[in-house]
Amino acid sequence: MGLARDAARGSKRGDRPMNEMTGRGGAAQRQREVDVLVVGMGFAGMYVLHCLRQRGLTGRAFEAGSDVGGTWYWNRYPGCRVDVDSVQYSYNFSDMLTRDWQWTERFASQPELLRYANHVADRFDLRRDAKFDTRVVSAEFDGGTNLWTLRTDKGDVASAPYCVMATGSLSTPYRPPFPGIEDFRGEWHHTGAWPHEEVRFGGKRVGVVGTGSTGIQAIPVIAAEAAHLTVFQRTPQYTTPARNRPMAPGEQRAFNVRRAQWHDEVRDTFTAMTGFPAPTRTVRDDTPEERRAYFEKRWEEGGMPQAMLTTYENINIDREANAAVADFVRDKIREIVKDPEVAERLCPPEDLPIGSKRPPIDTDYYETYNRDNVSLVDLGCTPIERVTAGGIKTADGEHGLDVIVFATGFDAMTGSLLAIDIRTSDGASLKDAWSDGPDTYLGLMVAGLPNLFMINGPGSPSVKTNMIIAIEQHADWIMDLIGHLAARGLNRVEATERAQAAWVAHACEVADATLMPVADSWYVGANVPGKKRVYMPYFGGFGRYRGICDEIAADGYRGFVLSRAGAAEATAGVAAE
Repeated sequence: MGLARDAARGSKRGDRPMNEMTGRGGAAQRQREVDVLVVGMGFAGMYVLHCLRQRGLTGRAFEAGSDVGGTWYWNRYPGCRVDVDSVQYSYNFSDMLTRDWQWTERFASQPELLRYANHVADRFDLRRDAKFDTRVVSAEFDGGTNLWTLRTDKGDVASAPYCVMATGSLSTPYRPPFPGIEDFRGEWHHTGAWPHEEVRFGGKRVGVVGTGSTGIQAIPVIAAEAAHLTVFQRTPQYTTPARNRPMAPGEQRAFNVRRAQWHDEVRDTFTAMTGFPAPTRTVRDDTPEERRAYFEKRWEEGGMPQAMLTTYENINIDREANAAVADFVRDKIREIVKDPEVAERLCPPEDLPIGSKRPPIDTDYYETYNRDNVSLVDLGCTPIERVTAGGIKTADGEHGLDVIVFATGFDAMTGSLLAIDIRTSDGASLKDAWSDGPDTYLGLMVAGLPNLFMINGPGSPSVKTNMIIAIEQHADWIMDLIGHLAARGLNRVEATERAQAAWVAHACEVADATLMPVADSWYVGANVPGKKRVYMPYFGGFGRYRGICDEIAADGYRGFVLSRAGAAEATAGVAAE
């Protein structure tokens, strides 16, 4: 267990007020050195700050938003909620926090998740070490001083030996470059940067562009209010019912009684979640009728995305097994949607494996297409040509709209990092390092960029897991490494090119053995024109990944060079390959 959970260690140096940086904006601040700089104050950044204090270290964080919350601060679109059981999508570092907070729904909504983030920030007084409404624009490492220096759009300059990028995997909205947006007379919004003010749809003609996770959540809610909703579907998506419900009395208390046991169990799971046991049978072990009955049972139970993907073994690998699940979902679409033509347009093609795109869960998504005020436009047949003053023009004509909602996703995994000019004083830069795709060692570091850590970076399980558990694992591991360096009088760590190349090769081999890279998904960057096609998450599973990280640490941080800045060469801290 990481030292972040051991409040008895270290001094209280991290609890000192940092008056120079407190606040949510303001004039440029002068440079001042702390132990660790943190970029982002979502769930990752908040936990990193907490960990630093428990270690007796000082930290300073910068956040582009006006408050904590990260993805739950920016994503305020109608219907936004988490797709992991709320009791599992919770921090685990504090028994007090666990006792204090009570979730109201099985899958918490965005407002409740944001209240939770604020509760955590209040409970641990995390805001005093952060500056809000401040976007980091550059980060430079000086090899001579062994310091990272951040510069912000407010003129702040801050330095520290270590820097942690807690910028989020899904935090840079991607807006397709449709011509004519500036001509549109109505209002338009992106789901990933939703306004804080209420957006009203009553009596209006609304268009939603995109049917990924955000679109699937927003469409039923908007349809219930709008005079008419036109859905512009780029690619049909598999989605399964959430079966969300209020938390039953005593349900969370019963879970919390065994939370420690659950936390031990979840460490060895594939997705850092429990609820659906690993399958023990193949599709060939059951008759078609038996498979259908089992699928129906799971469909009715609903729940987390893996509900259908853990019915049988090897669904992510075996085409026949995958097709059995995909065929069932397509049959459910045809069963639910009354118009056969619309139903067929909503059915994903047979060459698209289920799970190869992010598998959403929904509430009445397919049922929404039975409403008289909802129409579906298949952009595969009639692509968007431009936005006009009065709506959206596709190949088959103009669709008059008062409001456009772009549910077009994110420049995932790499966008928020590449938006910052990250470089070293000797000329190395992250942009150059990732010109042919995001190479990392463990998704934690990039060779050539010493003392720079990422939380849930490309090459780690990240978006294929319960993100809270993944965040805690990464932050604890980073804190242990910094403590390891300090205990040995060292202050620099860098991933080796050899170790990085081996990890990238391993991650590619794992992904290529599955059906996951087949789809043109944001997992491979296919939603952003010009982005190098690479399957970015590590698909070996959270339990396997955590074990590898622990083994590397136990072996003296194999694959990393540990040294003392200014030494002619690495000292006794050099890790073996």
